Amino acid sequence: MDEVLKALRPLKLPMAYSHFAEGESPQPPFLCYLITRSHNFFADSRVYQKVDRLSVELYSDRKDLKLEARVEEALSSFCWEKSEVFIDSEKLYQIIYEIEV
Repeated sequence: MDEVLKALRPLKLPMAYSHFAEGESPQPPFLCYLITRSHNFFADSRVYQKVDRLSVELYSDRKDLKLEARVEEALSSFCWEKSEVFIDSEKLYQIIYEIEV
């Protein structure tokens, strides 16, 4: 996870694990990241290799393809999958990049 965060820091976007504290949320765009689940490799009836699924979430108040491209370039040395939703109650786009770490 440290390598992913190191790759994202040059973007100079506010970042927090899981969420920002109430009242401390920055103006979009910003990033949140969290471990959402594990996808471990098993051998001989035990965890042979621990693998976590890291979710990097980009929040923005408008669709910003250039910003998404910058994030994707920062993540280019990792294998990631992307999904997107619009959170109507927050009026925010949430772009989710999932990476196994």
